Amino acid sequence: MESRKNSDRQIRRANCFSAGGRMKTRSPSVIVIGGGFGGISAARTLQDASFQVYSGALETVVVLESRDRIGGRVHTDYSFGFPVDLGASWLHGVCKENPLAPVIGRLGLPLYRTSGDNSVLYDHDLESYALFDMDGKQVPQELVTEVGITFEQILEEINKVRDEQEADMSISKAFSIVFSRKPELRLEGLAHNVLQWYLCRMEGWFAADADTISAKCWDQDELLPGGHGLMVRGYRPVINTLSKGIDIRLGHRVTKIVRRYNGVKVTTENGETFVADAAVIAVPLGVLKSGTITFEPKLPEWKQEAINDLGVGIENKIILHFEKVFWPKVEFLGVVAETSYGCSYFLNLHKATGHPVLVYMPAGQLAKDIEKMSDEAAANFAVLQLQRILPDALPPVQYLVSRWGSDVNSLGSYSYDIVGKPHDLYERLRVPVDNLFFAGEATSSSFPGSVHGAYSTGLMAGEDCRMRVLERYGELDLFQPVMGEEGPASVPLLISRL
Repeated sequence: MESRKNSDRQIRRANCFSAGGRMKTRSPSVIVIGGGFGGISAARTLQDASFQVYSGALETVVVLESRDRIGGRVHTDYSFGFPVDLGASWLHGVCKENPLAPVIGRLGLPLYRTSGDNSVLYDHDLESYALFDMDGKQVPQELVTEVGITFEQILEEINKVRDEQEADMSISKAFSIVFSRKPELRLEGLAHNVLQWYLCRMEGWFAADADTISAKCWDQDELLPGGHGLMVRGYRPVINTLSKGIDIRLGHRVTKIVRRYNGVKVTTENGETFVADAAVIAVPLGVLKSGTITFEPKLPEWKQEAINDLGVGIENKIILHFEKVFWPKVEFLGVVAETSYGCSYFLNLHKATGHPVLVYMPAGQLAKDIEKMSDEAAANFAVLQLQRILPDALPPVQYLVSRWGSDVNSLGSYSYDIVGKPHDLYERLRVPVDNLFFAGEATSSSFPGSVHGAYSTGLMAGEDCRMRVLERYGELDLFQPVMGEEGPASVPLLISRL
C-alpha cells in the first residue's frame, strides 16, 4: 500500500498545474487511457523506451483502466477450471508478419488452426464441420461445397456492381442487384438456406447485419497469410506478459480530458486528477461514440466525424460447458435457415482444447436481441438451437454469457465499415490531435477488429508519443530501443490441427 501511495505522489510530482495555468515540468510523463491490447502495448513501448532522461527512476507512464481487470475486449475466464475466451480468441494470420507472433512464439503458447488462407468462411474452412437443417437433418457436404462456390461468385459480382456505381450500398442490396442480373445465382430450397448460413458467417466476421455493411469497403482489410489460429490457452498469458512492470490503475474510469499546448489533464469518475505531457487514448470506439468522455477543447470536426461515422458491431459468445461430449467430432456445427438471422453457429472447443465445450456465437441484430435476455434465458436459447440438430442434447453444467454491446466499458465488439462512409476513417481516428494519441483496433486501417490490429496501433501510438514528448524536452538523442527493435530472435508459432 505504501509503494502505491509513493507511486501516486510520483505521478503527481512529475507534472503539476500551477495556479496560473502553466506546468512545472520535472520529468517526461504520459497517461495511457484504456488497458486493452492497444493501451497496454502503447504503455509497454513507452516503458521499454525509458523516459528517464534525467537521473532518478520516476514513474513516467501510468495506465488508467475503467474495469477491475486488464485486457478490455480480450477476456479469458477460468471459472470452468480451464481457460475460455469470452472476447477475442483467434490470431488472424499465423505468420511471422503478424506483429503479435514474436510475443506468442516466445511464450510457447499453442494455437489450433481452424482455416488456411483465403477461406470463404474467413476463420474456418470446410475441412471439419457439420451443417443441419431446421429438422435436424444433416446437409450433404457436396451441397455445402457447391453453395460455397456460388457464394464466392456472388461476392465477385458484388465487386463488379460496386465498381460500376459511384454511390455505396449495403451488402444485402448488392446481393439483390446481383440476383436480378444473374438469376442463375439465386438459390431455392435447402441450397438457399445454406447460402443464408454463409451470409450469417460473413455477418459474424463484421459483427453486423448485411444491410449495414458497406459493399464498397467490405474487403479493404488486409488478411495476413498463414490462416487463422485459435488461442488454445486464451489470450490472458499474452496481456499479462505485456503488462508486467507497468503502473496500471484499475477502476479508474476517465470522464474528462483537457489538452493544452504544454500538457494534458485527465479526470476520473471519482474526481481523481492526473496530469502529464501527453496521453494515449485507447478506449473502445463504442465508448468514444457514447460521449461519456468529455474533451476540452472539443476534438476537431474531422476527428469527431471519424468517431461518429465508423461502425461498431456486436458479436457475443454463449459458452456452454457440458459433462461430456455428445456431438460430432467436428470443428463447428451449424444450423441453416431461410434467413441469416435464423441461422446458428457453434464452435467446438473440444476439438482444440479437449474440454467438452460448445460456443454459440450470435452477431448483429440477433446478438442485440439476446442481450435483452437474462444469462439463464440466453443459455437456454443457445441450447434450444442445439436441440434442433441434436434432440438428445444434454443440459450444460455451466455457462458463460458475454454482453459486449451493453457493457459500458465497451459498448460494442469491434469496428466495421458502414454504408456510405470511407475506409480512411480508421486512419483519421488514429491521427494524433496535438498531444493526444489514439490506439485500438478501430484506429487500424489494415487490421480493424483484430487483436493484432489493436496491438500494432498501440506500438505506433507509443512510439509517436515518445517522439513528441522527448522532442519537447530536446532529448531525441536519448532514444532507447523499443519492443521489437532489438529483441531476441523470433520463435516459430506452435500451430496444429487434428
